[in-house]
Amino acid sequence: MALTDVAIRNAKPAAKAIKLADGGGMFLLVTPAGGKLWRLKYRVDGREKLLAIGAYPEIGLGEARRRREEARELIALGKDPSREKQRDKVRARVQAADTFAAICDEYCEKRRRDGSKGWAPATAIRSEYLLSLVCGSIGKLPIGEIEPADVLTAARRIEGKGKLESARRSLQLAGAVFRYAVATARLASDPTRDLRGALAAPTVTHYAAILEPVKVGELLRAIDGYESLGLTRLALQLAPHVFVRPGELRHARWEEVDLDGALWTIPAEKTKMRKDHRVPLSRQAVALLREIHALTGPAGFVFPSVRTRARPMSENTLNAGLRRLGYTSDEMTAHGFRAMAATLLNESGKWHPDAIERALAHSDTDKVRAAYTRGAHWQERVAMAQWWGDHLDTLRKGADVVPIERAKGK
Repeated sequence: MALTDVAIRNAKPAAKAIKLADGGGMFLLVTPAGGKLWRLKYRVDGREKLLAIGAYPEIGLGEARRRREEARELIALGKDPSREKQRDKVRARVQAADTFAAICDEYCEKRRRDGSKGWAPATAIRSEYLLSLVCGSIGKLPIGEIEPADVLTAARRIEGKGKLESARRSLQLAGAVFRYAVATARLASDPTRDLRGALAAPTVTHYAAILEPVKVGELLRAIDGYESLGLTRLALQLAPHVFVRPGELRHARWEEVDLDGALWTIPAEKTKMRKDHRVPLSRQAVALLREIHALTGPAGFVFPSVRTRARPMSENTLNAGLRRLGYTSDEMTAHGFRAMAATLLNESGKWHPDAIERALAHSDTDKVRAAYTRGAHWQERVAMAQWWGDHLDTLRKGADVVPIERAKGK
């Protein structure tokens, strides 16, 4: 006869274990210690096996019968319920360990060492910071349990602070982590795939830059009059000559600079396009670098941190220097030296646009064209670097009076 709740509650332990049958191979095992355990006896491939279903009263009669039927369905499909139970336990342990934060760390490590497509140091720092904003909400959750609403809530918390671009990029990076989990067989699908358009679109802004020749001259004179301890003045003086990305300038090392050959080679791992970038140096740039070499050479960072030579100059140093000179973030930024050079070089009409693009280390989607322009315009880039250095000197001498409010850092 099938068991009843009353019969189960009234079952008393004896000197030996007692089996109370319920049908379909399931029974309640009453141990001498008073425990009441659900068990299912079944056969697979002619062998008798026993499946532990759970303990009473945690698992009631109705739930025990439901689990029995699930096990019988597996048996009908030729599967062993005990083996499937062990697999479920393993999967549960793996999923518990595979939190979003854990896979996020794994993904970031992969991107750091991803060959020619790996993150540059500055990109890695920025990306890991943006992912940390999301991890604050979903980092501890097993990645397989994260729903689209969980990710959207995390992104909207960032958006709610007015950081629209950070929210957008954090959501994009979270999607990359989820797709990595899919690719490594730990997730069925990316929960962010249907979240496009869910966040407010940030207003696209460009790096502020001074583009008028007369005002460029004023800026150069202001930089020359910068009064501050450290290397800020020298870095600001060199920046317009080489017009590389600020992160590339800050991370420059003396091992990359050939002063006698007037060449600075930025290794691929430091560039945005993940390719070596050669920068021809004008006489003016070499003279500045020799002055800097006397302070920070012969090895290590060209512009080390004021606290330790083991780290480069802070990413805020150049912009802070411009602010001290009186230039607001809407007028001029460290990145603006690139736009300044690109605009004035193009307006001069003296140089091929491809040579200017190569000097800016912009990518070319046509690989054949890129290889051609890299070789064909090198000599033109060398000549252009010297012309640009001379032109900056001309602009600097454009007026005898330096605007007082911008002559010195305060």
